[in-house]
Amino acid sequence: MKKREKKIKTEKKKMAKETKGMIGKTSLLILIAAVSCLLIIPVFRSLNFGLDLQGGFEILYQVSSIDGSKMTKDKLNATYKSMLKRIDTLGVSEPEITLEGNDKIRVKLPGVTNKEQARNTLSTVATLTFRDSEDNLLMTSDVLKAGGAKVTTDASGRPAVSLAVDDKDTFYKVTNAVKDYDNNIIAIWLDFDEATDSYATEGSMCGTSTSNCISAATVSSAFASDVIIEGNFTQEEAEEMVDLINSGSLPSELTEISSKTVGASFGDNTLTMTLYAGIVGVIAIIILLVGIYNFSGFLSAVSILLYTLLVFASFWLVGGVLTLPGIAALILGIGMAVDANVLTYSRIKEELSKGRGLENAFKNGSKASLKTIFDANITTLLVAIIMFIFGESSVKGFATMLIINIIVTMVTMVGITRFLMKMFVKTKFFAKRLYLFIGYNEEKTKKEKPKPYNYLKLSKYFTVFSLIVIIAGTIMFTVKGMNLGIDFQAGSDITLSTTEKLSEEELEADLKDLELESVSIDITDNEIDIRVKKELLDTEIDEVESYFLEKYNASVDIGVVSNVVKQDLIKNAILSIALSLIGIILYITFRFKFSFGISSVLCLIHDALMMLAGVILFRTEINSMFIAAVLAIIGYSINNTIVVFDRVRENLRDREKLSKDELKEVVNLSIKETMSRSIYTSLTTLLPVVALLIMSSKEIITFNLAMIIGLIAGTYSSLFLAGALYVFFATRKKSKHNKSKHNEVSEKIIKGIND
Repeated sequence: MKKREKKIKTEKKKMAKETKGMIGKTSLLILIAAVSCLLIIPVFRSLNFGLDLQGGFEILYQVSSIDGSKMTKDKLNATYKSMLKRIDTLGVSEPEITLEGNDKIRVKLPGVTNKEQARNTLSTVATLTFRDSEDNLLMTSDVLKAGGAKVTTDASGRPAVSLAVDDKDTFYKVTNAVKDYDNNIIAIWLDFDEATDSYATEGSMCGTSTSNCISAATVSSAFASDVIIEGNFTQEEAEEMVDLINSGSLPSELTEISSKTVGASFGDNTLTMTLYAGIVGVIAIIILLVGIYNFSGFLSAVSILLYTLLVFASFWLVGGVLTLPGIAALILGIGMAVDANVLTYSRIKEELSKGRGLENAFKNGSKASLKTIFDANITTLLVAIIMFIFGESSVKGFATMLIINIIVTMVTMVGITRFLMKMFVKTKFFAKRLYLFIGYNEEKTKKEKPKPYNYLKLSKYFTVFSLIVIIAGTIMFTVKGMNLGIDFQAGSDITLSTTEKLSEEELEADLKDLELESVSIDITDNEIDIRVKKELLDTEIDEVESYFLEKYNASVDIGVVSNVVKQDLIKNAILSIALSLIGIILYITFRFKFSFGISSVLCLIHDALMMLAGVILFRTEINSMFIAAVLAIIGYSINNTIVVFDRVRENLRDREKLSKDELKEVVNLSIKETMSRSIYTSLTTLLPVVALLIMSSKEIITFNLAMIIGLIAGTYSSLFLAGALYVFFATRKKSKHNKSKHNEVSEKIIKGIND
C-alpha cells in the first residue's frame, strides 16, 4: 500500500514538474510571439515602398550610343550612375533604378508629384563631345573617367574645370591628328545641337553662358594628359559645370519608351487594403492549423510570425523596394511555407500510427519529411531565380520576395519549428496527450481500416473537365480574343478617378475631342480605365490630364508602353516559362527518374493552360502579373507533385519488376497517404489568395484570379493526373523493353531453325 502511495506521489511530482516546464516554455513562446508582433510593425514601416504603394512616377528608357556604336554594359552602367546623380537633384527618397537587358533603364521615383520636372531632368542628357572647327565629332566623353571632372584653378589662379582622361591612347591619336589641321582647334561642347550650334558662329562665345561651347583650345602637339577647361568662371559656375559634366558626360542618349504615374491616394488605399487582406489571410491560416494540429498548430503560428518578421528584415537588409507583387509573394509564401510544417506533422502522425512513442515519432517523422521539403523548395527556388533573371520590373520584385521567402522558410518553418517541437517533446508533458499535441486520435486511427480506392480512375474525369475548360477557353479566344493588358500591347492606359457618373458614349466623345482612338473602356464604381492605341507623348499626356481634370475634376494616371516594350515582355514571358519547365524536368530527372520528370512537366503545362483558359473565360486582363502567377503556380504545383512522387519512390523501394496493376496499387497508396497533406497545403495557400482577391486592389486581380485557378488545377493534377501519367510512361518503357527482349528471343529461335 505504501509502495503504491509512494508511486502515485512520485508520478504526481513528475507530472507537476512536466506541467511546470510546459507552462514555463509556453509562456516564453507567447512572449516571443508578442515581441515578434511588436517588431513587425516598425520593421515594415522602415521598408521602401514602390510606386503602387505610395504613388509616384515611372519611366522606362531605351539607351543608345550617340556615335552609333554598340551599347555595352560599361556604357549602360555609366548611364546608370549618371542618372543616380540626376535623381539626387530631384530630392527623391529611395529611388529605384534598374537595368533591363543590354539597353534599357527603368527609373521609379516614389513620391514625385512634378513628373514633368522629373522627366526633363532625367531625359536632358548633358552630353559632352569634342569637335573640330568644322563641327565634326572627334571624341565623346567615353574617353573621360566617369565622374572625373573637378574644380581646379588655371595659371592665373582663377576657377577652372579639370577633366580626367581615361582612354589616353584615343586622346593622343585625336590630338596628334588635329595638330596638323589648318585650323587646329578642339572645341568642347555640352549638348551640341546640329540644327543650331556651330563653331563658325559661336567660336568667339565659347565659355560664355550664351553658348553650348564651353571651351576651345588650339592643339599644337599631341598629348594625353588631363584637360583643363579655362574661362571667366566664378567658383559657383565652375562647381555647377563639374556637377553637370559628371552627371551628364555620357556617350549615350535616352529615349522614353514607356511611362506610368500613380496617385498617392491610390497607393495609400492599395497598401491599406492589401495589408488587411494579408492579416485576414494569415489569421485564417493560423485558425486552420490550430484546428487541425492543436498545440503544434500554435507552434506553427509562432513560426509564421517569426517568418514574417525575418522576411521583412531580410528585405530591408537587401534594400528591396516593396510593391504589390512583393506583398502578393509574401502572402503566397506564407501559405507555401506552412507546407513544410504540414509535411512534418503528417509524417509524425504516420509514425505515431505505427505504435511509436512521441519522441521517436518526432525524430523519424522530421527526418522523413526533410528530403521532400528540400526537393519541393529547390524546384520553387529554381523558378524564382528564372523569374528574377528574365522578368521585368514587377515580376522581378515578385521573384525577389519569393527567393527570400524560400530561404526564410527553411530557417523558420523547418529549423525553428522543429526546435520548438523538440523542446516541448522533451518535457514529456505530451507523451500521453498526443491529440492535444498534434491532433492524433489513437482510438480513431485503430478503428480506421485502410480502404483501397482506385484514385487513378478519377484521372479520366478530371481530364475530361480540364479538356472542357481548355476547349471553352480556346473558343472564347477565337471569338473574342484575349483581354491583353497594356503590358502586352503598345499604346496608352488612362485611369480616371472621379465622382461623376460617366457613360461610355460620353468618354468616346471626349476621346474624339482629344483625337484618340479607344481600344477598350472599362467603367467601375470608383475608376474608369481607358485604353488607347496611341503611344502618348509628353505634351499629349499633359493635354489629356488637363482635359479630364478641368471637365470632370478627375485625377488621372497614364501609362504608356511602346512596341519595343511589348515585344520584350512577350519574349521574356515565353523564355521564362520555357526555361522553368526545362529546369524542372532536368532536376526531377536527376533526383528521381525521367518518367517522373516528363509526367511533372506535362502536369505543369496543364496547369498553365487551365490558368490561361480561366482568365480568357472570365475576360480578365492578361498582363505581366499573369506571367508571375503562371510561374508561381509552376513552382507551387511542382512542389505538390514532388510530395506525391517522393512517396511513390519510397513505396517502390526494394520492389522490382512490378506489373502494371501492382504499380497502380503503389501509386494509389501513395496518393492516399499524401491526400490530406495536399488538401491542407492547398487550403493554407488558397486562404490568403482569396483574401487578396476579395479585399485588395484591382491592380493584382489578374494575379489573384489566376492563382486561384492555378491552385485548384495544380492540386488535382498533382494528385490524380501526375500519377496516371507516371504509370503510363513507366509501363510503356517496360513494355518496350519486353517487346525488344521478345523480338530478340524470336530472332534466336528463327536463326536456330534455319541453322
